Amino acid sequence: MLGPGWTEIVALVAAFAFAVLATPAGISGAVLLLPFQVGVLGTPSPAVTPTNLLYNVVATPGALYRYWRQGQTGGRLALVLIAGTLPGVITGSIIRVTLLPSPHLFDFVVAAVLLPLGAWLALTRPTRSGGPPRPAWVIPLAVLILLAAAVGCVGGIYGIGGGSILAPILIGTGRPPKEVAPAALASTFVTSVAGVVTFMILSIHHHGSVAPDWPTGIALGVGGLAGAYTGARIQRHLPDVLIRRVMGILVVAIGARYLWSGLN
Repeated sequence: MLGPGWTEIVALVAAFAFAVLATPAGISGAVLLLPFQVGVLGTPSPAVTPTNLLYNVVATPGALYRYWRQGQTGGRLALVLIAGTLPGVITGSIIRVTLLPSPHLFDFVVAAVLLPLGAWLALTRPTRSGGPPRPAWVIPLAVLILLAAAVGCVGGIYGIGGGSILAPILIGTGRPPKEVAPAALASTFVTSVAGVVTFMILSIHHHGSVAPDWPTGIALGVGGLAGAYTGARIQRHLPDVLIRRVMGILVVAIGARYLWSGLN
């Protein structure tokens, strides 16, 4: 546990570093921040989940504004993802408080999210921007909404909003990243706001640490806001394969650590 004042400083610096590392790989720094909150900052469970969602609320508007200036709004895809993830994240938040309040059980949830995501990053190759576009596998609308709801539920439990899981899936079906990125980010922002509000309401009727840790969450968000911008700027100077391999190995290592912790 860090001393007074140091928690926010360390949170800001760590969020900046994680966002710089994660943004070029196309995933949210929130994926790595939750284990960091538990292991280093000492954020109690289950308050660590809404605190992570608060990070998304503060960190994502800058990227959304940048996409909007570039004419990338996500369009209809963003609305479809939000329609699914919004009820999903509310359900996941309730599950987190009522069924998974203990750190022991939550270790398995962390491992279940991080291990597949890390393996996907480490073992797959990015699509070359200069190559011919792949034909998209069209997911039926009803299936896409159900998928978004399931991912939103996981995001509500883990505290990542869902965009970090949806983006790889949609890009894998052949959708262009320039369409997927703003749509997934918009979904992450809206569902994170809903998740924070849900946890605040739940904190009224539950004892213990259920509401977000506001000073830590805001410090994380400010660091993530600056880090995401920096990561986007340096992405073009780094080999895509190197970005994905390093990020994937790191995510798998953290997931394996939490799986081992849960088993013991």
